[in-house]
Amino acid sequence: MSIQIDGTTLQTDNEGYLLEPALWSERVALEIARRENIDMTAAHWEIVNFVRDYYETSQVVPENRTLLKTLRERHGKETATRRYVQQLFPYGFGQQACKIAGMRKPLKLLLDL
Repeated sequence: MSIQIDGTTLQTDNEGYLLEPALWSERVALEIARRENIDMTAAHWEIVNFVRDYYETSQVVPENRTLLKTLRERHGKETATRRYVQQLFPYGFGQQACKIAGMRKPLKLLLDL
């Protein structure tokens, strides 16, 4: 599988995860989100950008509990729930948010526990 952006072909695995996260851009994110039937809002971008920033500083994809802790610090406990994240990414944080953020498929999908 692949994604075409501005005449460039980006390779993905059979589930649509980028094979080379360094090639990610917001336009790539929008195309992946479109394929996932997600209309990106500010709330979606906050989580996608968190995943990207976390990965850049630690070289690992954050687990869901790390995301929830950050959301709690930023917005309070009403927003820091699995339900909130699931409303944004119905098929799961690891399956959709990480994919839209341009990450390779997480080796352990315990990200959604």
